[in-house]
Amino acid sequence: MSLPKACIFDLDGVIVDTVPAHYVAWKAMADELNIPFTEEDNEHLKGLSRTESMLKILELGNVTKSENEIADYTTRKNNIYVEIISKMTPQDILPGVLDFIQQLKDNGIATAIGSSSKNTPTILKAVGLDTTFDAIVDGNQVTHSKPDPEVFLKGAAKLGIKPEECVVLEDAISGVEAAKRGGMKCVGVGDPSVLGAADVIVPDLTKMNLGILRNL
Repeated sequence: MSLPKACIFDLDGVIVDTVPAHYVAWKAMADELNIPFTEEDNEHLKGLSRTESMLKILELGNVTKSENEIADYTTRKNNIYVEIISKMTPQDILPGVLDFIQQLKDNGIATAIGSSSKNTPTILKAVGLDTTFDAIVDGNQVTHSKPDPEVFLKGAAKLGIKPEECVVLEDAISGVEAAKRGGMKCVGVGDPSVLGAADVIVPDLTKMNLGILRNL
């Protein structure tokens, strides 16, 4: 088997761990509404847009809000979140990420970010990865969030590489589905019981290597 021509990385949960920051920010909104919100509930928001996430939280509490009120909650949630992530440093890059990216670069494999997060530029700059990738597609550039494959297809297009020659690295069910719908192979990063639809699963990028890519 030959190596793929590109790897497209999700950001949250693959490159950096922003889950705790999301949890703090969403919990603040849920607390205001007296809706119980756990870390497990937060896991179910992975890969969803802000509005979709807020609707899920309202659903948990059986609460209805107008579009304007929902927009207000998502804006305030994002303000809390941005305040936390802008304090991130290169120490917040997850284990194995830098080594694996270097392996890809050494072997002429293109790299891209494919993230639903509109805060991608802020995070990449904070952790010092803003000039590392050959292409970046984030929530500011897409109309449809995952599991729609738009973010990954745009990443492949920016790189000038066919979707079937790209491998996606994802930690969310919706992201794995998006990769498959886009005609790409997918490496699940995280829990095998959650990411069963991926082609191969690794616990984190310390366990990722070119051999795994070659065997996809």
